Amino acid sequence: MKFTNPKVDGLIRKAGQWQEAFKKLRAIVLEFPLTEDVKWRNACYTLDDANIVLIHGFKEYCALLFFKGSLLKDPKGILVRPGENTQTSRQIRFTSVAEVDAKKPAIRDMIRQAIDAEKAGLKVTKKSSAELELPAELAKALNESPALKKAFETLTPGRQRMYAIFISGAKQAKTREARVKKCLPLIRKGKGLNDE
Repeated sequence: MKFTNPKVDGLIRKAGQWQEAFKKLRAIVLEFPLTEDVKWRNACYTLDDANIVLIHGFKEYCALLFFKGSLLKDPKGILVRPGENTQTSRQIRFTSVAEVDAKKPAIRDMIRQAIDAEKAGLKVTKKSSAELELPAELAKALNESPALKKAFETLTPGRQRMYAIFISGAKQAKTREARVKKCLPLIRKGKGLNDE
C-alpha cells in the first residue's frame, strides 16, 4: 500500500460535506508515485519536492488543483481557472461524490500528464511584468516619483500584479486613488500587498 500521511487523515476527518469526495480523490491520487503531505492546510501531492496536485474544498465544491494545469491537454474541458487572474494553476471541480466517480478516467489522465510535465521539466510561460497593464492612477503615482517607480520595479512580478489587480478592481476613480495611497508605503518598503 502507498504511504499515507497521518496529517491528511486528520484533514479528511474535518472535511465536513466533502469527506467522502476527499477519500475518493485521495485514493485516485495515491495510485501514482507521489508523496502525500499537508501544505496550505490542504492535502498536497509532490514529485521530488515539486508540487503536482492539491485537494481542497470550498462551500460550493471541492477540487483537485493542478499547479501547472495550464500545460495540461484538456479535451473534455474539465479544467477551470481558480480565479480570473490565475496564470498557471487549473482545477477540476466536483459538487458530489458521484461526479468524482464519473470523472475518474479524466482525473487519472490529468495526474499522469502533470507528472509527465514535471519529469520533462516543462515550465509555464507567465505574462511578464512588461505586459502588466497598470491602472492609470498607479501609473501616474509611479511617473511622479522616480524613487517610488524604482521601488515598484524591484518588486517581484507577482507582487506587482497583486497591486495592479487590487487597485484596478475598484470601479470608481476615487476608490482607485484611495487604494494607491494605501499601497504607497508598502511599495516603498519593498513589500507585497499581503506582506503586512
